[in-house]
Amino acid sequence: MATGDSDIDNGIFAEFIDDFFAECDEHLTIVRRELLALEPCIDQPRVNRDLLDELFRSYHSLKGLAGMVGVAGIERLAHHLESYLRVLRQEQLRLTAEGFDALISGTRLLEQVVIAQRTHAPPPPIEPILARLAALVPPLAPTPSPAAVSRPAPNTAAFSPGEQAQIAVARERGDQVWLVTFTPTPELAKRDINVNNVRGRLQAIGELIRAAPRVIPAGGIAFDFVVASRTDKTTFASWPEDGLSYAPYLPNLPADTAPETSAPQPPALGIAPSNVVRVDLDRLDELMQLVGALVVSRGRMADQLAQLERLLPVAEWRALQETTLGLERQLRDLRTGVLRMRMVPIGDVFARMQFVVRDLARELHKQVTLDLRGQDTEIDKFFVEQMLDPLVHLVRNAVSHGLELPDERVAAGKPAAGTIALHATTTGDLVTIDIEDDGRGIDAQLIVVRARRLGLIDGDAPLDDAQLLQILCAPGFSTREQADRVSGRGVGMDVVYNTVQELGGTLTMATAAGSGTRFTVQLPLTLAILEALLVTAGGQTFAVPLPVVREVIRVQADQISRVEHNELLRYRGGTLPLVRLARWFGLADSAADAGFAFIIGSGRGAVGVAIEQLIGKREIVVRPISDPLAQVAGIAAATELGDGRVVLILDAPALIRPIGLPKG
Repeated sequence: MATGDSDIDNGIFAEFIDDFFAECDEHLTIVRRELLALEPCIDQPRVNRDLLDELFRSYHSLKGLAGMVGVAGIERLAHHLESYLRVLRQEQLRLTAEGFDALISGTRLLEQVVIAQRTHAPPPPIEPILARLAALVPPLAPTPSPAAVSRPAPNTAAFSPGEQAQIAVARERGDQVWLVTFTPTPELAKRDINVNNVRGRLQAIGELIRAAPRVIPAGGIAFDFVVASRTDKTTFASWPEDGLSYAPYLPNLPADTAPETSAPQPPALGIAPSNVVRVDLDRLDELMQLVGALVVSRGRMADQLAQLERLLPVAEWRALQETTLGLERQLRDLRTGVLRMRMVPIGDVFARMQFVVRDLARELHKQVTLDLRGQDTEIDKFFVEQMLDPLVHLVRNAVSHGLELPDERVAAGKPAAGTIALHATTTGDLVTIDIEDDGRGIDAQLIVVRARRLGLIDGDAPLDDAQLLQILCAPGFSTREQADRVSGRGVGMDVVYNTVQELGGTLTMATAAGSGTRFTVQLPLTLAILEALLVTAGGQTFAVPLPVVREVIRVQADQISRVEHNELLRYRGGTLPLVRLARWFGLADSAADAGFAFIIGSGRGAVGVAIEQLIGKREIVVRPISDPLAQVAGIAAATELGDGRVVLILDAPALIRPIGLPKG
């Protein structure tokens, strides 16, 4: 049964479909948050009424939205979820574990139907969950037929000034204003009579002023329409057979003749609060590209002005310089403003992790506490969409592989419930996300044995955390002999690493046997414009993203030592592997010894990268390299300098990854 089929892509609501999906996302975000807050109320004598009201409003709004655009699967599913909440609000039932699981499952299925509708995929079956929800709700009195309702009951008080003006204009030109109510039923749906069909009829006979859903006494939904038309009343003669009732619109009805309704009337459906404007992400991308073009132009202007310094009098030069600096500050403020429009709190992603942890913990019979911090930390909307699956994988791994069973934890002197911490912070131009568990840690010996069997390493040298992470992120590597539903499919950590790297970020790991594991993801605030260091190596100029650079140092010849085929750099009482950037790209060294080096990475994964000259800091615009024939290991993208030169942007994590493994 195609429960999610609709005509919205080709129908009269096609132009509003983006707003429909945006509204669905907002209501589903509220539902996920309130459901998690509702869980402690299971089997309690009373349930928090505010939580129930908020959930009821969101499900009701989803039902109304779906009904307006004709997505039957969402409408039916939201209606059944709403019906169960209604009996909880009326205290006819207590919230049970079975009922809460049905709400969770129904909400998850609701999300899947929305995704299927958005991606034009076949919708998932919803009949099983509808049956579960229906079994939880006690029988209700039969719904009165449309014929028993003598007059539609729209919320006339909610008419906007614009609608009231439309009604007044229609009356002045001699039109009759009608109130039409459509009450959908399964029988009507089989005859292809739905809200789209009705709306089309009304638009054919006159001016449709208003359309809004309304709850009817038995918990169903009806749709109220206001239409201005000169059509004779006989046109409506056969409409009651199609679930329609009609009456002339009579303003200022006396109290004794006003229609009755047992449910509060919802306000007219709105697209967003009056102080919020939805902007498509593509438009923000275009705006960011324009800002990037301004950055390039400003850089070109700065280079040209530098040539005029010797030609202008000092006073004029200083005035021109002050104007240039003011323009630079304004451009930076503009960039910051555009970036803020793209930023969204990471709390929504963290909230989804709560559902992941809850379901997996129950399936694996583990007790898990989720510690969330920094939910207000903002991150680029593009990063949120790209990082959702990698974060889910890391959290699932923490539950399935990291945390022990309660008996094992108690035997090891730990609390029976394990803890998974999700922390997000912003430092400068970097967003840091930590995923940490207090479980058993990573078995390094098991990793080594498996890696040696797969030919990834040879030798018996112990591996540090950075080297273990490199093995875990190798394509096809898994500690499981057979894949299971939870994890161990051999396509997980490499995807996590590659996604983070493609976003210009870094992934690090720290683990201790018996104490747990922490994965740290660091991402730039944006990929479009960033601060970079301009350096030279082998006669070529490169840009190094500033957020990944820990320090820049001057290097003397006696600081470098050679061990076999590798070079080491003495650094702060220890040593670091040294990579010569010119040799990395096969360029000729222009000097026997490195003049400078910048330090990237952290801990035992830190590396020094030798360069010849340090030009300085520059704000650059990132231009992706999409041609696969032009993609080179160690190069992330390209940029254009003010003088028109194209400079390659280094992929710093790629310079770290191949270093330190016993093999190769």
